[in-house]
Amino acid sequence: MRTTLSHQERGFTLVDVLLMVAAFSILTFVFLPDLTRRRHTRCRMACSNNLKQIGLAFKVWALDNNDKFPMQVAVTNGGTMEFVDSGSVYVHFLVMSNELSTPRLLICPQETDSKRVAASTFSQNLSNSSPNTVPFTNDNNVSYFVAVDAQETYPQMVLVGDGNISIDGRRATRGLNAIGTNRIVAWQKPRHDGFGNVGLADGSVQRFNAKWLTQLFRTTGAATNRIAFP
Repeated sequence: MRTTLSHQERGFTLVDVLLMVAAFSILTFVFLPDLTRRRHTRCRMACSNNLKQIGLAFKVWALDNNDKFPMQVAVTNGGTMEFVDSGSVYVHFLVMSNELSTPRLLICPQETDSKRVAASTFSQNLSNSSPNTVPFTNDNNVSYFVAVDAQETYPQMVLVGDGNISIDGRRATRGLNAIGTNRIVAWQKPRHDGFGNVGLADGSVQRFNAKWLTQLFRTTGAATNRIAFP
């Protein structure tokens, strides 16, 4: 006995597949850039928040040390004055471990240097720590520069900021760099897409492009800004 099918099942045709691919391509073209922008915005805001907390730590530390930042206080009094000329960066943060609470704040969320690793503890005693504990021990645990001449009494002076900076077209070398008012300063990509964050001595954080970054260093009130880069 013959059975007649009222309809036939069939798979996707080539036209169906091509239409689906085209639809997915359009959706990707429309939504992917927006998702990328949102991710970059979140990273930029997280970096800005890091710098705000770092700026607050500097101010709290200064309150307990005659309104002076660690760079203006001798080592014997808990500061880092004698380390300034060495160009070391991490030491200026290490003495503020109580104020910072965690060294994770010192790595930018968009850090691209594979040598830089976020430390998980300021403690140097790791005898009872887990194998995954990363101590804060050197400049590879830092993304941000420190302006070693910044003073709490001059609120518009540069204090800290993203370390991906070029000076006169060349990436700033690790250690102490002198940025005079005649130098051209810019951000190096890919971090923050040509912009960057700078924390001032008053605790505020501002976002600058290359043009305004150069202008900032020309109007800080100092003939030369000494910057320690990690």
